[in-house]
Amino acid sequence: MDRSGRPSGTAAYGGWSSPITPAMMARAPASLEFPRWVDGNLYWQESRPADNGRTLVVRRSADGDIEDLLPSPWNVRSRVHEYGGLCWLVSKDTLFFVNFEDQRLYRLELDRANAYPQPLTPEAGDWRFADFCYDSRRQRLIAVAERIRPDRADPENSIVAIDREGRIETLVAGADFYACPRLSPDWSQLCWLAWHHPQMPWDGTELVLGELDAGGGINRVTTVAGGPDESIFQPEWSPDGTLYFVSDRSGWWNLYRQNRTSTTALLPMDAEFGLPLWNLGMSTYGFIGEGGRTILCSYCGSDPDSRGNWQLALLDTATGCLENLTTACTAISGVSANASGGCFVGASHDSPPRIHTLNAQGRRLQVVNNSESDAGDTALRGWFSRPRSLSFATGPADGEPDRAHGFYYPPHNPDYRAPRGTRPPLLVICHGGPTAATSTALNYKVQFWTSRGFAVVDVNYRGSSGYGRAYREKLNGYWGVRDVEDVIAAAGHCVEQGLADPSALIIRGSSAGGYTVLAALIAGNTFRVGASLYGIGDLETLVRDTHKFESRYLDRLVGPYPAMQSRYRQRSPIHHLHRFRCPVIFFQGLEDRVVPPQQAIAMVDALDRKGIPVAYVAFAEEGHGFRRKANVSRAFEAELYFYRLVLGIDSGEKLKPVPVRNWPAS
Repeated sequence: MDRSGRPSGTAAYGGWSSPITPAMMARAPASLEFPRWVDGNLYWQESRPADNGRTLVVRRSADGDIEDLLPSPWNVRSRVHEYGGLCWLVSKDTLFFVNFEDQRLYRLELDRANAYPQPLTPEAGDWRFADFCYDSRRQRLIAVAERIRPDRADPENSIVAIDREGRIETLVAGADFYACPRLSPDWSQLCWLAWHHPQMPWDGTELVLGELDAGGGINRVTTVAGGPDESIFQPEWSPDGTLYFVSDRSGWWNLYRQNRTSTTALLPMDAEFGLPLWNLGMSTYGFIGEGGRTILCSYCGSDPDSRGNWQLALLDTATGCLENLTTACTAISGVSANASGGCFVGASHDSPPRIHTLNAQGRRLQVVNNSESDAGDTALRGWFSRPRSLSFATGPADGEPDRAHGFYYPPHNPDYRAPRGTRPPLLVICHGGPTAATSTALNYKVQFWTSRGFAVVDVNYRGSSGYGRAYREKLNGYWGVRDVEDVIAAAGHCVEQGLADPSALIIRGSSAGGYTVLAALIAGNTFRVGASLYGIGDLETLVRDTHKFESRYLDRLVGPYPAMQSRYRQRSPIHHLHRFRCPVIFFQGLEDRVVPPQQAIAMVDALDRKGIPVAYVAFAEEGHGFRRKANVSRAFEAELYFYRLVLGIDSGEKLKPVPVRNWPAS
């Protein structure tokens, strides 16, 4: 018998029962971000899908006690750039944070009994804040800000100072976007990133340096690095007051040191020490221990055997010597360090994201365990599929054959085996972004499928990050073309290698990945069924309706609009309904401001009129991505039901049906 009580043994691929249930999907992977050491205490941000998707700040004391700092319904999230990011800061005994509901900045006295968050900024609701640093000399916060003005179509972005009375003073303005305001250790200089339309932060940013006068204002502003074709990531000051940053000027995001008259690459190599700045506060390095000579960092290398995986290391800033540290992690994020030690979020294929800490020498690694979650992960480890890296031939670029990358997960369930001579259905996953990347971190949203007998290929199509600037730029002008070629090529490669049933190929994706799904379905007959999660059907609607941060994103991915309107229409699935031949299921949050619900509704209605089997699952009180536990669970149950229905896979697993338009009556 398997864990659900059903007879185990031989069963068709895709029909296996699994202890990884739809209800588990809301907690996988665990959302842990932005670990920070402050005065011997460890703080981090944690999402709680079971608690209406709210996000809070957690503290582990020097004694090892772990406590939530904010009770329900406080929700720590910012709407700056719509994607938000790091929007809290601890200074000595005070937590400053942004509350999602009203976007106001609050403060909480941490060590005062029965303390309650107190508002710091005005109630008007026209300000948003994120990405803080603390100016202890002047007793104020410095932050990236957006202000909503009734006379402007888009928010006005700036860097501001917020004093202890909640007064807001604009320090820097004029650019379309800002990030990473960072104070020098002597409080005399402020650096920041700025960029302008149509650049995205991974296309071109400027690293700007300003001097602070006696009153805290900015003067003598100098651009020290960057430009429209150079992406700068994470400027940081070393303890001795030297400015460091990550730049892709060499074609790879490498670490640099800024001296008074020159810029020095610490260790030129074909590796990525940076990331696309989708969320404010992202970090890949920090200065560990006393003196600031040693950098704790993470990087994604180009070695074929580990391509797409992340490595933790120590970098000597004086010698450029890089020492790789041994960990079990293949996905590393949120690296932070100071004189006390380092911390990061790390995961592997069979271990979910966890907070890891290191001592000041970077030699002793410890894991901050969540006993309840870890016990569940350990019990299920026997059901986890191990990924392997793929590199495969795909469509041409610049007249030459090209290659794309991804990870293949074979079906795996210790309770079952498939009939001899059969191959599994293959689920091709298209990540969002599209300037992003998938990783090999334990993801129940992959293991959910592999433990039921589906194979999965998670594709890092051309345009993904982690493979250098040239690979990212291969999608420029070709979104809806090369990403489509790559997901089709990934499916074909798996079929050729005997890893998938050619008659049971599935494609799914969310956001930009949902667009790739729909574009792939109109490109040919490769796939039997598809799923689009808050995806894009009409590029023109997207470019007209989306928010400021992404309003010029498509200038590079597709072309300037409306000058190239014909290309937008040519690549929009909504205009090629005659090419759809297979069933599609759509999932949509009704409060989505990134991809408005009308995108999905228009596609569903159009396919319905054509007579193609189509299902639509909408969730109120959800935005761009699903956070509420019940909704996440329902989405996976409905998706599994739909695939099995279309592919004719028999299973004893009881699933709540989803209404399917145009499905033949039984």
